[in-house]
Amino acid sequence: MGSCWKPSAVDDRPRRGGSEASGRVDGLLWYKDLGQHAWGEFSMAVIQANSVLEDQSQIESGPLSSTKSGPVGTFVGIYDGHGGSEASTYVNENLFCNLQRIAAEHRAISEHVIKKAYLATEENFLSMVKKKWLNKPQIASAGTCCLVGILCNGLLYTANVGDSRVVLGKIETATKEVIAVQLSTEHNASIESVRDELKSMHPYDPKIVVLRHRVWRVKGLIQVTRSLGDAYLKNAEFNREPLPLKFRLPEPFLKPILIPEPSISVLKLHPEDQFLIFASDGLWEHLSNQEAVDIVNSYPRKGIARKLVEAALQEAAKKREVRYSDLRKIERGVRRHFHDDISVVVVFLSTRLKGGATPHKTQFSLKPNI
Repeated sequence: MGSCWKPSAVDDRPRRGGSEASGRVDGLLWYKDLGQHAWGEFSMAVIQANSVLEDQSQIESGPLSSTKSGPVGTFVGIYDGHGGSEASTYVNENLFCNLQRIAAEHRAISEHVIKKAYLATEENFLSMVKKKWLNKPQIASAGTCCLVGILCNGLLYTANVGDSRVVLGKIETATKEVIAVQLSTEHNASIESVRDELKSMHPYDPKIVVLRHRVWRVKGLIQVTRSLGDAYLKNAEFNREPLPLKFRLPEPFLKPILIPEPSISVLKLHPEDQFLIFASDGLWEHLSNQEAVDIVNSYPRKGIARKLVEAALQEAAKKREVRYSDLRKIERGVRRHFHDDISVVVVFLSTRLKGGATPHKTQFSLKPNI
């Protein structure tokens, strides 16, 4: 990258203020109210709920290839970790670099290039799990959802494993209203078609999905059916001691239970396409697609990602019958009983992007490190 722009690392003590250039911290909230990407503006926010922040996210703008002559655009990543932060942190630090390397080899961005970047990241992470297996076996139970959006040459490439989501705010031609259009495919066992897909892949396993405490789970453990990481559900060599007993399956398995292949789509952007909301499942637990789009459409751009987080927290407080002001005082860890970690990136789409024009030469990297 020509220049690098990152918020400074945040220690365990809640702080206020900070550099406007690198984002601000307010207790468990990190936010960048408004910034410039290659094709326009963005807003970004992250709120922590878990004892250790398991969500990771990033926005990169500039060369999408490691060669100078490669394509230029904007890359957005939302990585919703589970079982720890190791997998989401690893993906945050390596997926984009793998994409740049593979795009340079193919001299383009394509569905094939994106899939190869996902699988290379997965393979490298599982190799690291194997090396650390004896000293840190619990890393085998760490996994992450992985949602990526790439804006390049008037196109939006969307790739997803897990249940993070990207929603498009689009002007409806007939009514002139801004409507919500979900662009990503989700892989969560709560969806009947997703359960059916998993059952078809494992026809001889009647317990491949189990209804436990009114929630559908893969092998009674995890809700997502695709992920990066989760080595203990992909390779039987990790389904044994010293992995903690609560993660070990009672019966052996011959083929991976979860898969890392992303669902990928390509959308040609048009003038009526206004903005994109990328967010982890923590946001969508409390806001519908249309509610989120209505908020973005009704308020100023500056601080809009933070506004979405606040709206989700207000809904979470209402569901648990506590005051929003009291919810904000609850410490991380305990906070997880009220809501999950939430990451949001709102990307506004300029007419230049939709017309396929040359992007601004701005080059930066932004990764919240809380």
